Amino acid sequence: MKHGKLGIGAALGVGVALAGTLAMAPAAVAVTPTTATITFDCGLYGSGTATLTASQNGTAATISLSTSAITAPIDVGANSVSSKLTLTKNGSGTTVFSGNSNPAIPSGSAVSTGPLTGTVAAGDSLTAKSLQVVVFGVTATCNATSAQSPGPFVF
Repeated sequence: MKHGKLGIGAALGVGVALAGTLAMAPAAVAVTPTTATITFDCGLYGSGTATLTASQNGTAATISLSTSAITAPIDVGANSVSSKLTLTKNGSGTTVFSGNSNPAIPSGSAVSTGPLTGTVAAGDSLTAKSLQVVVFGVTATCNATSAQSPGPFVF
């Protein structure tokens, strides 16, 4: 009988310890929405829609972007595009996500860049404002010409 009570007591103790550990674990964070669209005007380089995909891990966040506003004039190798995405933060300030990461982009295809990295705080509301893309030393600056849809990224 004592062995049965010891087994149940040990199992209960492990269960309580696990429950306590889960209660102390940080809550999962998520950005919403995870995907949004916006229209950019890139001057001589064109204009078009961009799709932005966001993710979050604590205070670190990433945004990947693909836009038909800029097309590659020749094949562009992976990790050779430098990008800076400026976003309006909480309606008044700005924050910048940047990086040198991109997939290989075939000639004539829409430019894709990211993940671009940035730092966020709980409750930050971010809307794309402008994009700067540097490919082979040529800089294209794009400005948002529409509202981000379905709305800002909220972290």
